[in-house]
Amino acid sequence: MPGPRRDRPALLLLLGALLAADLYFHLWPRARRELAPGAPGCPCRRRSAPAPPLRARAAASASALRRLFAHPLYRAAAAPAPAEPLLGAREARRYYRRKAARWSRRHRLHPERLNLTSPAVPQLRPDASWLQFHLGISRDGLYPRASPAVNQLLRDMQALSTVSADYSQDEKALLGACDCAQIVKPSGVHLKLVLRLQDFGKAMFKPMRQKREEETPEDFFYFVDFQRHNAEIAAFHLDRILDFRRVPPTVGRLINVTKEILEVTKNEILQSVFFVSPASNVCFFAKCPYMCKTEYAVCGNPHLLEGSLSAFLPSLNLAPRLSIPNPWIRSYSFDGKEEWEVNPLYCNTVREIYPYSNGNRLLNIVDMAIFDFLIGNMDRHHYEMFTKFGDDGFLLHLDNARGFGRHSHDETSILAPLSQCCIIKRTTLLRLQLLAQPEYRLSDVMRESLLQDRLAPILTEPHLLALDRRLQLILKAVRKCIDTYGEGKVVANDTTQPEVPASDRVKLTS
Repeated sequence: MPGPRRDRPALLLLLGALLAADLYFHLWPRARRELAPGAPGCPCRRRSAPAPPLRARAAASASALRRLFAHPLYRAAAAPAPAEPLLGAREARRYYRRKAARWSRRHRLHPERLNLTSPAVPQLRPDASWLQFHLGISRDGLYPRASPAVNQLLRDMQALSTVSADYSQDEKALLGACDCAQIVKPSGVHLKLVLRLQDFGKAMFKPMRQKREEETPEDFFYFVDFQRHNAEIAAFHLDRILDFRRVPPTVGRLINVTKEILEVTKNEILQSVFFVSPASNVCFFAKCPYMCKTEYAVCGNPHLLEGSLSAFLPSLNLAPRLSIPNPWIRSYSFDGKEEWEVNPLYCNTVREIYPYSNGNRLLNIVDMAIFDFLIGNMDRHHYEMFTKFGDDGFLLHLDNARGFGRHSHDETSILAPLSQCCIIKRTTLLRLQLLAQPEYRLSDVMRESLLQDRLAPILTEPHLLALDRRLQLILKAVRKCIDTYGEGKVVANDTTQPEVPASDRVKLTS
């Protein structure tokens, strides 16, 4: 019978050492984290738990956007009288009732021609969000600062079914008559459609043409660049954050191109440009002699397609608008430059021309240039105004789809109206300086605002950070003007300047 093994005690000691090491290095730290989840010395607590979604993190944190809109600069000042409305409520309701009735008669008399598969004829309700949006337009802007109608309109444009689809008037005007020499005109890569929703409201649909992480190639001219649906969405949010309120409400939506466009359109030309791709996706393209190619098409996956929906403005019969060339319009050719691009004193010439010689028009042009510089839009060849408000009315910031193309480049020439004229509204400057503060950082409030859209994320992080960088360039340009001409000549006391408590004021020269 063999004697006891001499290596057994050593084996037991080894096993004991391994168990002690496991307790010390693994089980004890884990138990300590469980007992004290908020311990300051543990930078990685509860690593096994999945990180909450981006929306949840934004909701759980203190809302920078809410704090911004609660700031005295954004609180509506008590006015002695309400702002002048664009439309008369009774006249507008009567006009749209007549239009809805005519549309319904055509639907009943010619259902086979209209090719409608919608379950119901659109009904015009007095409380429809798009109608309330139209009635809320005033001399102050397209909507009041705290407008429940706008938030409801955004929800309706996301949810309501479509009852008709058609080309826009611009596309119809060029249909079959496109001219390559007129490169500023819409082309096959700039497809947009007008959709009518079941509440009789209308919206402009721009489909996705470029992925969010793609940058515009540096060799592209601005007038042949893609139009981006996410740029339209982001431009609306930025415009609201800047308190301009000059961009129509815009929202992202997934559209079923078969059910919500093809099956509800009565336009035979639009029907004819639909096809099924080799990947079995439903696609369509713009009908234009030099762009009738399937490589310019947009395609669903297989039917669903991302796009932006922008609310229509009131009918021109109710609210006429003027389209005016931008004094700082760019050259829309492959060579040659405009005068402002070679003459640094160009603004002196503009100041001698009515209506830029007095009033707020030139200040509004500077506002528009600041907005375009932040989004990187070089394509502002015209601007529109409601004729009712006269020469001092606000400028509409329409068609922003060529913004947010290159986050890595800051096109400072867009700021020419500011740098050449050296004038800015006091309220605009105060809000820009506020958005440069850490507590209200522009990229942070934009990120939070864009999370409200169903297609979020709308912008990539480099585009959001580019906003902060460009904001500093704007403030630098203003400081240079103040150093040269003095604050009194540069900063204009616009008539709607709100009263700001001393504790909340931002020094203009800081």
